[in-house]
Amino acid sequence: MANRREFIRQIGVGTVSLGLVPWLAACGRGDEAAPGPGRALPRSAPEAQGISSAGITTFLDEVARSGIEFHSIMVLRHGHVVAEGWWAPFAAPYRHTLYSLSKSFTSTAVGMAVADGLLSVDDPVTRFFPDDLPSPIGPNLAAMKVRHLLTMTTGHAADTMGALRASNGRWPKAFLALDVDFEPGTHFLYNTGATYMLSAIVQTLTGRTVHDLLGERLFVPLGIEGSDWEADPAGVNVGGYGLRVTTEDIAKFGQVYLDRGQWRGQTLVPASWVDDATRTQTTSQSGDNDWSQGYGYQFWRCKPAPGFYRGDGAFGQFCIVIPQKDVVIAVTSESSDMQRSMNLMWDHLLPAIHDDATLPADAPAERALTQALAALALAPAAGEASSPRAAGISGRTFTLDENPLGARTVRFDVTGDGCTFTVDGTSGLRSVVCGWGRWVTADNRRTGPDDLFPVQGRTDIATKIAASAAWPEPDTLAMTWQYVENIHHDDITCTFDGNRVTITFAGSVQTMQRQPDPRPVLVGRLAEA
Repeated sequence: MANRREFIRQIGVGTVSLGLVPWLAACGRGDEAAPGPGRALPRSAPEAQGISSAGITTFLDEVARSGIEFHSIMVLRHGHVVAEGWWAPFAAPYRHTLYSLSKSFTSTAVGMAVADGLLSVDDPVTRFFPDDLPSPIGPNLAAMKVRHLLTMTTGHAADTMGALRASNGRWPKAFLALDVDFEPGTHFLYNTGATYMLSAIVQTLTGRTVHDLLGERLFVPLGIEGSDWEADPAGVNVGGYGLRVTTEDIAKFGQVYLDRGQWRGQTLVPASWVDDATRTQTTSQSGDNDWSQGYGYQFWRCKPAPGFYRGDGAFGQFCIVIPQKDVVIAVTSESSDMQRSMNLMWDHLLPAIHDDATLPADAPAERALTQALAALALAPAAGEASSPRAAGISGRTFTLDENPLGARTVRFDVTGDGCTFTVDGTSGLRSVVCGWGRWVTADNRRTGPDDLFPVQGRTDIATKIAASAAWPEPDTLAMTWQYVENIHHDDITCTFDGNRVTITFAGSVQTMQRQPDPRPVLVGRLAEA
């Protein structure tokens, strides 16, 4: 997993949940809840689909004990949602950054283009970019085919994505200019730039982004709305990451693949593409883990048994398909250990799935699961809801020393319900409302990559913010800002000493990787009245 960890590292430093399954108590044995507005998937009690409610609850207990930060889970059996939950402040309507799970969607767009006769997986990559080719064209580049992009066997010695992002011109030209160290097809290397090239090929052939193509032919039939996808400076979707959809959208995508491209009698993805994309096309990484079981066309094979496969993304974004069990599992998270996340599912969730078509009714277990799902939550900022210091800072403005973040002043407005933190910076006046020991979303929002203390060079997309605050010490105000349409969060600590405030940052990615936060310490002094 070394090169995959390197991609995650580069992304890290370079780029009110209901959680309730309301139908459990209401539906009778064998009944299913009809999809509500905007929902395409029917709901069912777990036992009605042969899954143990108690087993799912055990899994949730183990997740809590693990300390791994899950954000959502949805379990489908026989096309029915049998369990769904969001850890507050995440919630069902929020889009979630998929990171490399986006790759499986890009693969799907390629499959559609192949079915339309626009290309073959055996076409040379050089065919599609005649104006971007280097001179001379090396033999390994000349031998590189679309299938090598799909299977991460392009022959590069390192992930190419960093070079593309650092280039000042066309990304395809930058990709084609790189050395191809090995004969394509002989060397597996997780290569996000290869997926970008698949996106660029689709756009070259169709005149449409992969997002637009999938929007018409996959998202509309599935009822997926409000998605977005990061693009390069020329408007080409980056392909290998950057797509945002909801948890249920991930589950729908998995169900289409489980049903070999079918959705309610309509073929959305050719069955032949589903078969080819999800079978082992190449050996993958060394070791004995879920990344060493083989790789298809932008899908991984899984360890528990032959036939299991998944799309996955950094920090634990999963679309797991288990054909033998007729199961799809969708997960979003900010996991510090993706293998451990999957082990939790293999060890505790998989045993809850029985081969029986149905299980005997277990009303107490169903009620316990309903309660467990409703109670899912991430811990807000810890500490007291008041401090003697509050009266001296509330409504006061602190002028900050010059700093590379472009922040000029900060202001604190403290009430019995929470604290409003306002900064005057590169985006003008921006406020974040924090609840004392509780999450508040309100109108909190990051509007773009230069807004609200960004980590320079990291992809900081626009996102709603759920924020909490507390006083861990009388002179220390701690805030946690959870970016609920992204993955990550920031811990912001404000320490007061006389008329001075010191503000420090701890990004969740850096904390997980035990690295210092790259943002500077901010120092401010009370402005004159």
